[in-house]
Amino acid sequence: MSGRPAFLSAAEVERHLSSSSLLLPTLEKALANFSSGPEGGVVQPVRTVVPVAKHQGFLGVMPAYSSNEDALTTKLVTFYEGVSPTSTIPSHQATVLLFEPSNGSLLLVMDGSVITAKRTAAVSAIATKFLKPPSSEILCILGAGVQAYSHYEIFTEQFSFKEVRIWNRTKKNAEKFAQTVKGDVRVCSSVQEAVTGADVIITVTMATEPILFGEWVKPGAHINAIGASRPDWRELDDVIMKNCVLYVDSREGALKESGDVILSEAEIFAELGEVVKGVKPAHREKTTVFKSLGMAVEDTVAAKLVFDSWSSGK
Repeated sequence: MSGRPAFLSAAEVERHLSSSSLLLPTLEKALANFSSGPEGGVVQPVRTVVPVAKHQGFLGVMPAYSSNEDALTTKLVTFYEGVSPTSTIPSHQATVLLFEPSNGSLLLVMDGSVITAKRTAAVSAIATKFLKPPSSEILCILGAGVQAYSHYEIFTEQFSFKEVRIWNRTKKNAEKFAQTVKGDVRVCSSVQEAVTGADVIITVTMATEPILFGEWVKPGAHINAIGASRPDWRELDDVIMKNCVLYVDSREGALKESGDVILSEAEIFAELGEVVKGVKPAHREKTTVFKSLGMAVEDTVAAKLVFDSWSSGK
């Protein structure tokens, strides 16, 4: 490696990744390439997760190479479930390393929090574009953390909802969310109140047991399930999982990491990339769930966008 790799802060990454008009099609292509097998040019193992049981934490390692962008990265992400909601230290922290694929030199180290938030929300938006009911008027967000904000930003940019609702276990955080974001948001006192009649539901919680129950969900609704990223954690109950059409980002990842999928024994209908490619249908007329665990290739292509913008001096 010649020279010292540059470091980009969260603010700098935000500046170089501000365009959803670039991020969305880039991620759509990456999803399709991932679901195309070897010819898609994506090499991505399921993430390695190291438990830090003494401190209720986890360290995840997420490497990937995408030949389409000729981009090689790995993300190091930590998740500490015991972090107090009032702590100044976030429960999730991440760093992305981008390498020169031709020789392995480390080119750039960047804060990974913005990339994680933006690419996760963007992939949910892609899933929703394909799977939401044709006439969707009510959006519901369960959770009020970083992912709630990133999802709200891109969902209100990409879709037109007549009403947005939010619920959070700690109500004052939901109230803070409603006061902070642009637009009107209704704060709900219970999950049932929040989801009743909702067309699109986003779950971005720290739940380890189901908080969303099928009896509350409107038939034909679309659910983006983002939390519960461990094989023994849940956000959705068996009624939802066994009666929905289930889409995932990665079959292999979902069957190894998703408690909602593993414990319910729900059948996976398709990967989102297969829908993007047009080889599997989007069942808009049915209740659908997109179980998102987040994939390394999403970080890779987003990091390459950051690098290209940064290196061009923009």
